[in-house]
Amino acid sequence: MTKSEAKLRIEKLRNEIEAHRYAYHVLDKTTVSEAVLDSLKHELYKLEQQFPDLITLDSPTQRVGGAPLEKFKKVVHISPMLSMEDVFTPQEFEAWYERIQKLHDRQVFDLFCMVKLDGLAISLTYEKGILKTAATRGDGRIGEDITQNVRTISTVPLRLTKPLDAIIRGEIFFPISAFSAYNKRLKKEGKELAANPRNAAAGSVRQLDSSITASRGLSFSAWDLVTEHGQKTHDKEWKLLRELGFCVNEQSRKFVSPKEVAEFWEELQIKRAKFDYWIDGMVIRVNDNNTYESLGVVGKTPRGLVAWKFPAEEATTVVENVEWFVGRTGALTPVAVVRPTSVAGTTVTHASLHNADEIERLDVRIGDTVILYKAGDIIPKIQKVLKNLRGKNTKSIQAPKKCPACGSSLSRGADEVAIVCTNIHCFAQDRERILHAARAFQIDGIGPSTIALLQAQKLVQRPSQLFTLTREDLVSLERFAEISSQKLVIAIQSCKKISLDRFLVALGIRHVGEETARLLAQELCSLDRIMSADQDELANISGVGEVVGKSIVEFFADQYHRQLVEEYKKNGVEIMQAKARDRGALTGKTFVVTGTLSRMSREEAKVKIRARGGDPSESVSRKTDYVVAGESPGSKLDKAKKLGVKILTETEFIRMIS
Repeated sequence: MTKSEAKLRIEKLRNEIEAHRYAYHVLDKTTVSEAVLDSLKHELYKLEQQFPDLITLDSPTQRVGGAPLEKFKKVVHISPMLSMEDVFTPQEFEAWYERIQKLHDRQVFDLFCMVKLDGLAISLTYEKGILKTAATRGDGRIGEDITQNVRTISTVPLRLTKPLDAIIRGEIFFPISAFSAYNKRLKKEGKELAANPRNAAAGSVRQLDSSITASRGLSFSAWDLVTEHGQKTHDKEWKLLRELGFCVNEQSRKFVSPKEVAEFWEELQIKRAKFDYWIDGMVIRVNDNNTYESLGVVGKTPRGLVAWKFPAEEATTVVENVEWFVGRTGALTPVAVVRPTSVAGTTVTHASLHNADEIERLDVRIGDTVILYKAGDIIPKIQKVLKNLRGKNTKSIQAPKKCPACGSSLSRGADEVAIVCTNIHCFAQDRERILHAARAFQIDGIGPSTIALLQAQKLVQRPSQLFTLTREDLVSLERFAEISSQKLVIAIQSCKKISLDRFLVALGIRHVGEETARLLAQELCSLDRIMSADQDELANISGVGEVVGKSIVEFFADQYHRQLVEEYKKNGVEIMQAKARDRGALTGKTFVVTGTLSRMSREEAKVKIRARGGDPSESVSRKTDYVVAGESPGSKLDKAKKLGVKILTETEFIRMIS
């Protein structure tokens, strides 16, 4: 066979195999036997081996590929992967619906309801229809590149049916049948069984060897098409996802009233026992995309979306003890040690008690029989004490008189809930600060046990001392050897260069999270300016305010913290100066993007606006400076005309930002 003949045959074989994949996974139709499909794949494989330069990334033979990775790379999401508000009762769902009615001044919304698969959310990026990257959610802004593993999952198309640039979000999950087979194999091999499909799915996808992922029978269900391709409603979006080659959950429905949604929620709880996958609730979304976007985002949560969780799984157990843990701020947290019991598929030995006030409210005692409940991945909580089962030998839970970690005195403000260790050098606080800093610096290979070991050997007492560690320091320690010592030192040294916003997060300033740190960095640009700023200057930064400003000033007024910053610098940490917000033509201008743009997605347009100093907004008001109108703009354009807001065509917008 000539190369040109092979090329033609390879193309036909790929199309044939993809057609059968689409029929089986998307249409739920078996068009040929498994033996026939194996035969077609084998012929394709042999031809590609004969002509290796004809192998492409979207070939069905490339689903298992690549040597094991050393580690996962980081991926920045073009469009953030946001979280969802949870509701648990009909009353909470109705309150959410009433809230969006008031926000949008409408009485009726079409609602699209999806089962909430209990798996791992991922983001897929396609370029010209070919799968380029697959990434975990991570912190919503930065995830991990798991492309090599996701390529092994047959329900993820390597090539779309249309040559589109697209971002698709969805859930990787472990079908119950495949999970059962996996546990049988583990049992046969004498290994510990996996606790539940959710955890097993997440663990499978995070294997550095993709052949392990391939062996476990994972599946994928798409639930969101992020990029604009003409979809005006979410139900139409799901139709388009199917046309592109994705599985979407067949239980999803569109409804026109909250009453219908509530009935469907009840129905799903009855039906879910028959599904070959775990679900823990139902996701409800405003169906119209323009309306959904106009409702905007609060924090990291879209207003037009809510997860109505099923009643949390519950179990009873006995409180055997209470331990008090010290966090990085010095606050003590009580945790109940309970008799081991199974809740939501996992064995539970601890339960959250939050604080001393919660202990008093529950009137929980050591020896009490209690009801535990668990929702999603949240640590189990004590819901109620079964006082009728209380024995004579129960003991009241007393808050400690001294810090359980360092023995120092404790304090509790008049209006404060938290009991706090007064010793700023408490080693338990130091441990949590070091762990917090290691995560902010994104150092791989450092966890609580490693930090405790380093503290015990007096190698690291402050976060800045991580950067002084050498191979010689580590090699003699328990659980460390020559290679692991060298790898950890290299991992630490490779993280010495850090952005200003991430360094601010690493410092652990009270009330300063990622978003606030980014605002501070963009506005003041250097650490010296932030450290010397007064409370009024900080409070006047949009998104910061008085409380946070006061916290920052107090933090840097403390000599301990100023010395910590100097130690970081002395130990080789390079804090990069931030790029100031562009003070060009868009500075101080507010933009609303509506409709479908032909040369970029709405998210890309927002990125360009921010990069030039402007502020993208989700809703039109009298404060809006410009509305960028693409095709089918909807109600936002009407409101802009009514308010006299300047309207830009896509061409005018591109000219403005060029």
